[in-house]
Amino acid sequence: MKNYETNASRKRSYGLLIISAVIVIAALAFAIYSYGTSYAKSVELGNELTGIKSRIAAIEDGTAAGDLDALNASKAALSDEQLSSQRPYSYSLAVLFLGIMLLAKGIYNAVYGVLPSQKTDIKKLAQAGLLAALCYVGFAFFKIDIPVGTEKTAFHFGNVFCVLAALLLGGFWGGMAGAVGMTIGDLTTSYVTSAPKTFLLKLIIGLIVGLVAHKIFRLSRPHSASYVTRVTILAAVCGMGFNIIADPLVGYFYKTYLLGVPQDLAATLAKLNLLTTSVNAVIAVIAATIFYLALRPALKKAGLFVQVTPEAE
Repeated sequence: MKNYETNASRKRSYGLLIISAVIVIAALAFAIYSYGTSYAKSVELGNELTGIKSRIAAIEDGTAAGDLDALNASKAALSDEQLSSQRPYSYSLAVLFLGIMLLAKGIYNAVYGVLPSQKTDIKKLAQAGLLAALCYVGFAFFKIDIPVGTEKTAFHFGNVFCVLAALLLGGFWGGMAGAVGMTIGDLTTSYVTSAPKTFLLKLIIGLIVGLVAHKIFRLSRPHSASYVTRVTILAAVCGMGFNIIADPLVGYFYKTYLLGVPQDLAATLAKLNLLTTSVNAVIAVIAATIFYLALRPALKKAGLFVQVTPEAE
């Protein structure tokens, strides 16, 4: 009876569908334009940068002569110019990915309708913002870069807070916190071209962790300490297990077909990315579990613990 009343109260909405369709069309048009202009220029700059790096390496090895200071200055200038040239295309792809997700939600709202608006949970919103900031800090300031040709990958702590956010807030809010925080981390560093892929994958990680923790095992309800520990580890492993498989695989196709990276370089980067992603995953599972088990009783005592319900997921 309750489900019937809930379905009956839904009203079809077309606003999000229209807005998201406009966003997708505009982002797609700008992506096509920027790929042929600024991003094409960044590829040329990347080739020049590779040549300068080779000359610097040769001088440092003693196999060639040259002005090392001048070459390093040229390297820094070219790196900055390349990064600036990559931004328009990367931003357009990030907006395009976001628009596609909103479009899917808009189609759902148009077909199945939406429930009457409910009061915004300020506590959940504030915690999501804080965790997004922690995701950004964990990636932007706690990472070790590993260059691979003109590309690179990294060991980092960002995934720790992405998983923690989903454990504390549920799949949607946790996934959005991770996606927004990590995407901003990409957009404000030299990983700008990875921002669209990051947004998609971190959101899915959050949804998977939230699905396992809250929809299947109802983690936020009262349970024994051993039950909470087991479910926390399982949910974190599921989310990071997905990332170990998806990050290198999606990254290969993303870099090859959207960024135009040569296939051999993309394949090498994917193999190295498998290593870094696996290490990041182990760190995330261990650290997120420890943080969650420590924060859960503290948040309950302070009245800040979010009770995640299956309906909210």
